[in-house]
Amino acid sequence: MALYSLAVEDLSCVRGGRLVFRGLSLHANAGTVLSIEGANGAGKTSLLRMLAGFLAPASGTIRFGATDSEERGKFIGWLGHHDGAKPQLTPAETLRFFANLHGVRVDTDDALQSVGLSRARDLPCQYLSAGQKKRLALARLKTSGRPLWLLDEPLAALDASGKALLRDMIAAHCATGGIAIAATHEPLGLDGTRLVLGAA
Repeated sequence: MALYSLAVEDLSCVRGGRLVFRGLSLHANAGTVLSIEGANGAGKTSLLRMLAGFLAPASGTIRFGATDSEERGKFIGWLGHHDGAKPQLTPAETLRFFANLHGVRVDTDDALQSVGLSRARDLPCQYLSAGQKKRLALARLKTSGRPLWLLDEPLAALDASGKALLRDMIAAHCATGGIAIAATHEPLGLDGTRLVLGAA
C-alpha cells in the first residue's frame, strides 16, 4: 500500500471555543520526514488528530493523494501517548492481535527482537517499563504496513538506544517511500522539514 502525497490547505483548529491555529497549509510527499514543533498548547497534537481523522478541523481541507479522506484509516499508523498494550497480554500476543487487526503477516519473534524485547516476549505487559511499552508500540507501528506514520512525542520514555532505534525506523520507513509526521519537543535528529506552530 502506497501513499504518494498528503496535502493540507488553510486548516483551522478551534478547541473549547479557543482558536488554536488558522490558515495552516503543508504538503508532504512520499519519503518525507516532517517535524511539528511549538510550545505547549500550540496545536501539535490537535493537528495530528485532524490528519488521523480523530478531530474535525474548523475549516480547511486534508487530502491523501487521490484517495477520499474517509479512507485514510487504511494508510495511517498512529503512535500516541497511550501504548495500546492490554495489561494481561504479552508483547507477542499484542503483536499477533494487531497483525490480525491490520490484516498483515508478522513474525513476532523478529519484530520483538528488532526493538529489543525478545526477553520480554512472554511477560504480561503490566510488568513492562514505560520504555519497554514504547518499544512494543514501535514494533506494532513497524509491522502495521501503513505508509503514513503520525507520531505524537515519539521520543518520550525512550532511553538513548531507544531513541536511536526510533530514528533508524523512521529513516528506513521514509527511505522506502513512507511519510512520517512527528509532533515533538525534542529534535528527531533526522533530515527533514520543520513546521513550527505559533511562530510569528
